[in-house]
Amino acid sequence: MASDLAAFVRGLPKAELHLHLEGTLEPELKFRLARRNGIELPEKSVEEVEQTYRFHDLTSFLQVYYPAMRVLQRPEDFHDLAFDYLRRAHGQGVRHAELFFDPQAHTGRGVPFPTVISGYRSAIARARRELGTSAELILCFLRDHSAEYAMATLLEALPYKSWILGVGLDSDERGNPPSKFAAVFERARAEGFLLTMHCDIDQPDSIEHIRQALEDIAVDRLDHGTNIVEDDRLVELACSKGIALTCCPVSNSFVTAQMKAEEIVGLLSRGLTVTVNSDDPAYFGAYVADNYLALAEQGGLGTDQVVELARNSFRASWITPARQDAYLREIDDYVAANG
Repeated sequence: MASDLAAFVRGLPKAELHLHLEGTLEPELKFRLARRNGIELPEKSVEEVEQTYRFHDLTSFLQVYYPAMRVLQRPEDFHDLAFDYLRRAHGQGVRHAELFFDPQAHTGRGVPFPTVISGYRSAIARARRELGTSAELILCFLRDHSAEYAMATLLEALPYKSWILGVGLDSDERGNPPSKFAAVFERARAEGFLLTMHCDIDQPDSIEHIRQALEDIAVDRLDHGTNIVEDDRLVELACSKGIALTCCPVSNSFVTAQMKAEEIVGLLSRGLTVTVNSDDPAYFGAYVADNYLALAEQGGLGTDQVVELARNSFRASWITPARQDAYLREIDDYVAANG
């Protein structure tokens, strides 16, 4: 039965809304890009790279995550990174993806913004052409840097506005509340960008950060955000405003005690638009269908609930209502043929 569910989930049409492109750097690609760019890596094998993936919280993860990015130097490096992900995602039923990228992690080490975004954009165009998969970019600001640096990055992105769907906030949350970036997000909204923010799992001041994101910044979506279960008023607010959560069960299990399956399933049952995503799959060893299956196993989900999560992924996406309806009909057809 488990194998039947796995096959069903992998083929189930879905969107992915919480995916960091830099978090899809598989060890094999890391070595290939290092050779291309003449970079000597301290690790000498895929196994040695994988041995560095020992995380006990968000900070320890980021200490491995950012140094790995130095192999990304040229437009073709960013193209290869994004296209490799989109090809894998296509094989797991992803029809549409909204992709986070961290320009400051590259411009801060001397890689120009146009190099980053042109490489990613070319991969998106290729995926649409060759795979039939659509994708959009969401620019994330690094919250453990200054708000002034974030504003400068936003201004640098404006010439590429047509290539960027929205803006987000990620990296180390400790001591870096949403309110720190209120002016940046206000300007981003004025420029026409949609807004989302990470409210990571079990961080200090989690509920206050979620409150700021929902009430003060007025985000259009909330990334992670599972700690909202601790405040019924905020759950009701998110439901009333139609705010979706982009949950990542497997990555939760790396940075906290467990994947928060009970909380995620509970929020789904309360009517919140919960979605399932893979976050940084190269580091956590699980792409989006793997996350669906992990949550189904841990949370005791049936097929109907899995299908509802897939529906939510399109409802929560930032595509047009007509495209959402088309994808929802595709799910109906898939379920009719495979249910």
